[in-house]
Amino acid sequence: WYQRRVRVVSTQSTGEVVPERSLGNEQWELCLGMPISQAISIMRRHCRVVKNIHLCYCDYDPLAMDIIMNLTEDGIRLVFDPQCQRLKIIEVYDLDRVKLKYCGVHFNSQTVSPTNDQIEMSFGATHPGVFDPANQQFILNFRGLSFFFPSNDKLEHNYSHGLGSLQFSNGPPVVSKLCIYMGNSLSETKAPPLPISCYQSKTYCEKVTLVKNDKGKVAGINITLYGESGSPCKESEVRRSLVEQEVLFGARCQDVMSSLGAPCKVYYKDEDKMKIHSKSPEKQLAKEESDYFYNYFTLGLDILFDGASHTVTKFVLHNNYPGHYDFNIYYRAYFELELKVGEERECCTVTSFSKWDKVEEIIGENYSKPVVLNRRSSTNATNPFGPTFCYGFNNLIVEVMPSNNYVASVTIYP
Repeated sequence: WYQRRVRVVSTQSTGEVVPERSLGNEQWELCLGMPISQAISIMRRHCRVVKNIHLCYCDYDPLAMDIIMNLTEDGIRLVFDPQCQRLKIIEVYDLDRVKLKYCGVHFNSQTVSPTNDQIEMSFGATHPGVFDPANQQFILNFRGLSFFFPSNDKLEHNYSHGLGSLQFSNGPPVVSKLCIYMGNSLSETKAPPLPISCYQSKTYCEKVTLVKNDKGKVAGINITLYGESGSPCKESEVRRSLVEQEVLFGARCQDVMSSLGAPCKVYYKDEDKMKIHSKSPEKQLAKEESDYFYNYFTLGLDILFDGASHTVTKFVLHNNYPGHYDFNIYYRAYFELELKVGEERECCTVTSFSKWDKVEEIIGENYSKPVVLNRRSSTNATNPFGPTFCYGFNNLIVEVMPSNNYVASVTIYP
């Protein structure tokens, strides 16, 4: 595990618990299904409410374990699915650090103790608690919500009438932890789809594939977008719409905006440090017009335009892995790029979850020697994550993180 610390300042806060949905108040709301980027944005906006944040992830295999955002001074732990990077579990593990209420009524505060009687009074009846002998605790489950009661007593498994039927030598048990999740089982829960409240009038990436011409050469990308539908529907229905768009090499900037909408940002290139590797004899000639990027952060996509012709020359797809220099700038782009490599024209598919060694097994020696890429910002010359390696084959430049061999980004060119 790798742990990164962010230092901010805070005071105790109050949270409204909504089973299968969220934890929040008038100022902020953490929703199940929320992208990790939006959760981090909330923490930044409320830097006087939150204290320490520890971001934990598995550096050698970032898809093997959940990404955890631990609000250590508030007793809250946010668990994100490592593949879709959406919020899967909201865990409150220190109830002394946060006030909690349900339907506007406190069940945990300085004056109200979250005992088993208080929980049943606030949330109503449910199935009998489940005893976990390994951890010496009882678990009281509601749909989308679980309460954990510690017990140091050696109790018989005779709790069919609920926790209230049991006798505890140290008084009634008090909740030590609660979890908010989707469904009936905490162990089997999955991150739900992006909730409508998190769309924020933006579009997101469902899938990216390559577009090829009649000769089989790469001509551009096909991107499936989803966003909030403008058509009327019932309140209970998810207002989600899908649309496919093609963006081809040579397309003008107004055509791109018509297909994908306005970019989140436009970035003008000061210099091109990779042009030294170009085969063009004119690579050292200075350009009068600066090339520029359309940055679509929620799509995980950058599009490079030629400064003179204002047409598309490259696409860059980002994977947003923790431990990469660009983490939390982009959302993950879910791509499946199929190419024919070698003399035998063997099929190679590079996806958002590919590892370079698996790609290398298919393409053999049909790739260039790696170029070392060491990113640094203008304000901070240090890069705590170290350099990455860029491999070129066919129409792709694949950026690989050496710590785990996962593909960090893919650049597509004609």
